[in-house]
Amino acid sequence: MGKKRIIKKAGGEVDKGLQSRSLARLSKKKLETGILHVQATYNNTKLIFTDTKGNAIMWSSSGALGFKGAKKGTPFAAAQVGELLGEKASLIGVKNVDVVIKGVGGGRESALRGFTTKGIQVSSIKDTTPVPHNGPRPKKARRV
Repeated sequence: MGKKRIIKKAGGEVDKGLQSRSLARLSKKKLETGILHVQATYNNTKLIFTDTKGNAIMWSSSGALGFKGAKKGTPFAAAQVGELLGEKASLIGVKNVDVVIKGVGGGRESALRGFTTKGIQVSSIKDTTPVPHNGPRPKKARRV
């Protein structure tokens, strides 16, 4: 028979190896201000930090930190991504940011809260979630 192996699965934790690898890759540019783009879908939360012209400096997502499946879309995962990007931003000297939020996922506010815990001032918050004006043409009436 032998011994049975028990595999413990970490539920909802950040993979420390992925987090340290993400912190190792830093920009050589020193910035004071920038734009934080938050894209919050139902399945994932992505954060991109750009300079004022829109050139991407650094990015991260829930999936990049090791969250899998349904846990990627949670507010906790988004907060972890926000904290990681806030730490990276403070290392390159960022003092204040403008925030652009897009999407309707659960990580909208928590990603921003996680980012601001690292002592970076938020100048403005702009919501660019696409809203349909009328949508596609409806199907024709069913004849019975």
